[in-house]
Amino acid sequence: MADKVVPQFAYRSNAGITIKSGPPEYKTAEESAEQLRAFQYSPDGSYLAWILQDSIRILEASTNKQVQELPVKNVIEIEFSPRGTFLSTWERLVKTPDSETNPHKNLTIWKTATGEKLTGFTQKNQSGWNVDWTEDESSCARLVSNEVQFYDSKNFAKGISSRLKSDGVTDFSLSPGRRPTVCVFIPEKKGQPAAVRLFDITNLGVPLAHKSFYRADSVQFHWNKLGTNVLVFTHTDVDKTGQSYYGETALYYLSITGNYDCRVELDKPGPIHDLAWSPNSKEFIVVYGTMPSKATLFDHRANPVYEFGNAARNTVRFSPQGRLLYIAGFGNLAGDLDVWDRKTFKKLVTIPASNSSLCEWCPDSRHIMTAILYKRLKVDNGVRIWHYTGSLVHQVDAKEMYEVAWRPAKADLWPELRSLSPPPQHVATVQAPAKPAGVYRPPGARGSAPAFSLRDPAPEAASSSSSNRIPGQVAPDAAISKAALKNKKKREAKKGQGSDDSIPQSSSPAPASPVPSANGASPVGPDVDKKIKNLTKKLKQIADIKAKIAAGEKLELTQMKKVEGEAELRKELEALQIS
Repeated sequence: MADKVVPQFAYRSNAGITIKSGPPEYKTAEESAEQLRAFQYSPDGSYLAWILQDSIRILEASTNKQVQELPVKNVIEIEFSPRGTFLSTWERLVKTPDSETNPHKNLTIWKTATGEKLTGFTQKNQSGWNVDWTEDESSCARLVSNEVQFYDSKNFAKGISSRLKSDGVTDFSLSPGRRPTVCVFIPEKKGQPAAVRLFDITNLGVPLAHKSFYRADSVQFHWNKLGTNVLVFTHTDVDKTGQSYYGETALYYLSITGNYDCRVELDKPGPIHDLAWSPNSKEFIVVYGTMPSKATLFDHRANPVYEFGNAARNTVRFSPQGRLLYIAGFGNLAGDLDVWDRKTFKKLVTIPASNSSLCEWCPDSRHIMTAILYKRLKVDNGVRIWHYTGSLVHQVDAKEMYEVAWRPAKADLWPELRSLSPPPQHVATVQAPAKPAGVYRPPGARGSAPAFSLRDPAPEAASSSSSNRIPGQVAPDAAISKAALKNKKKREAKKGQGSDDSIPQSSSPAPASPVPSANGASPVGPDVDKKIKNLTKKLKQIADIKAKIAAGEKLELTQMKKVEGEAELRKELEALQIS
């Protein structure tokens, strides 16, 4: 059965929603030209729902047959429960004349299979709008003022089944796994430290674990797959030490058994960019520090196990089976994506994925999806599917790409990745379109011949005189702009003022005779000393560039020219030192 399972993904563009299955075929299963607001798969991959202006359509993901259409208007957010049994919807809160006695219940929970409306709540903020579910869907919880309220999913009409009251609580999270646990966060108040507490939802009176700390305004909870441990990522709006404009971050580790908790010690200053648990729930990776950032693997006791080195990276994800992982740099970084083998700690390939808005592992643990979405970039929108060896196996280009997602599936539906395989042979490798790298030119200079370039001209486009020009040599007057020529003449005229035209001017001044010292030796003049300092500085820059080459970084043309001139610089420095 495993060899017949084919991954599936869907994307929403200006043409509607498209569902594709692959690899290897990547055939279009369905295409709709309707105007959609958003879509979402259920976490178990059984349903696909999308938002229309006047309704919500729910399909069976395996057959693309419609299951239900909920007649609800102006919905902005939707989200399934873990097994897809329930669907939550959120719309903007509307005030009516009788809002005090009959408030608008803009958060609604529906039964997916029947379309039955089960219950509704009033939820003002869009951030954190939905209820949180246990993995078995037996109960759900929502946060109100100073308490977390729990509901029995089999009997919403009963109302609140239990409450966890805690003064000042601002955030909470339910764990996955067989033992449902709730983690709550209480920020600092009146000199008291912030705190995180863990409770068993069947016994909310006594906490399982407790951790106090300062400098935390908000938190993110990262549970491992089994729900036995949680990483609490804390953040402050202002860094009082002045080291970071974006605030201060820290990471704390807690166990639901209450026998171990600690702060995860990071040995490089700077913010925490990202973290990820391994699917085995026994280890995790943190990307942290000033750029180039550092990536470190920690064990189940938060002890460092392996360091992946320094690079311009801010994202990390394990593959669903846990054998592979990628460490990437998105946002304002170049977009390079390093694929690593966790078993051998060997970097397999670096995939260029610049400007990507999204990057996700395929459920088969063999492919990676990157996408450029319209919300971040208005050009070059599309989807790229990469094999973990770096081969681009499929691509979809669109004028406007709004969102894209894999259909969730269990990782054990595919054979375990026991050994690394070569790039797939059954799919023709798609080459990314080669685009010339342009140079920014101000509006006033557009439409005319450029006066300069960051790259060497192509041989066929260069003239006979310019093709042999030494890099860095000044262009002749005919090749520079009028303004540059005018400035050049001014400099020459100013340089020639005060000189006698009858006396021929040497191209370089004659060296001054050194004044003998008291011991008969000739001291080094200030000009020679300055030259030695400049040459030493240039050789140090070349050493830094060589270190970057050894680390496998990409270099600019000017940097390569500096390395080529190292021998001449050393010869000149040696001559000056002898003199």
